[in-house]
Amino acid sequence: MSKVKGHGPAIAIPKSLQESQYQTQTEMLQVRQQPEKLYIGIPIESTLQENRVALVPPSVATLAAYGHRIVVEAGAGEKAHFSDHDYSEAGAEIAYSKEEVFKADILIKVAPPTLAEIDLMHPNQILISPLQLPIISADYINKLRQKRVIALAMEYIKDDAGTFPVVRIMSEMAGLSAMLTAAELLSNTGGGKGILLGGISGVPSAKVVILGSGIVAEYATRVALGLGAEVRVFDNDIYKLKRLQNQVGRQLFTSVFNPYYLEEELVHAEVAIGAIHSKSGRTPVVVSEEMVAKMKPGSVIIDVSIDQGGCFATSEVTSLDKPTFVRHGVIHYCVPNIASRVPRTASIAVSNILTPILLNAESTRDIEHLLFTHPGLRHGVYTYKGCLCNEYLGERFSIKFTNLDLLITSNL
Repeated sequence: MSKVKGHGPAIAIPKSLQESQYQTQTEMLQVRQQPEKLYIGIPIESTLQENRVALVPPSVATLAAYGHRIVVEAGAGEKAHFSDHDYSEAGAEIAYSKEEVFKADILIKVAPPTLAEIDLMHPNQILISPLQLPIISADYINKLRQKRVIALAMEYIKDDAGTFPVVRIMSEMAGLSAMLTAAELLSNTGGGKGILLGGISGVPSAKVVILGSGIVAEYATRVALGLGAEVRVFDNDIYKLKRLQNQVGRQLFTSVFNPYYLEEELVHAEVAIGAIHSKSGRTPVVVSEEMVAKMKPGSVIIDVSIDQGGCFATSEVTSLDKPTFVRHGVIHYCVPNIASRVPRTASIAVSNILTPILLNAESTRDIEHLLFTHPGLRHGVYTYKGCLCNEYLGERFSIKFTNLDLLITSNL
């Protein structure tokens, strides 16, 4: 130990500290993680006479080309006229038991799973399916929470433009189908008073009241006008009413939801279409039971909003097997999966929307990371690993609600 003149003993400096500055330092490079291949299950639908299938063979072929594994339950596409052979040729595996399909990491359904199906699920499994508010229960939500499933509601998924792509494409079909169904129900064979929807020479046309002015209303209006019916449209959004008139290319009778005007039009209407979509919870009820009771006997209500609770006080969920019921002399048609009447077209439409989402999941490593980077997809999540993330469902079933953004940032 050396001394410096006029000072005390010198402090010994370790040799490693004197030489480390001359040593080559390790360069830290970011290593890109390899994307995980998706394991997707497509079970057969067994509720609500559901005829659609979530992914069609061409979409399966696209996903399989990227190396993803798709397992399809035998017979899943038959009602939409897609055979097991079509799926097998596209690269899917055909499973002959539901248990085998439910081993997949991602389950895609076009109807909500039953309680028995939820029992087959496993933790961290991703479920993509409609929510259909009228038919779910607290048991349904709690079972998903107990299974720690990440559940996304198709109808609440947003795209980059902030719109609801699944709702939009289904709404186009629902609007077309609703008016064609109404025309059928007005006839004698449909239980109606034998009225032709469109007028003929010397006979006035039927009057149609449409609640809402979104996509369902637009396509229902196009069909009604094409058939020659009179159309009345109600909505509180003036901008949407203007857009609807611009889209159909003609001046229409439009009004805000004024109870006096609404009741006056319903009393003289042959057909009433419920076409209101809620962005996060239940559709508001805008037609009371008293208003329905004043409608003409044999008139028709088609509540397209029934998958979110319905906008008529008298609406109750029906199925394609028994689609109608009569209350106060008015025929009610309240099928939540109305697009299932044309299952092949509907299946292709849903598949076209889901396939790009699944392919994007590969580019961000997996769907959980895609949720982190895609706020529109996050908007569809209602249960996440044991927590309920939808505020409306929390209030409805008295279950604690947790903000999804907090859960995701704590898990990644």
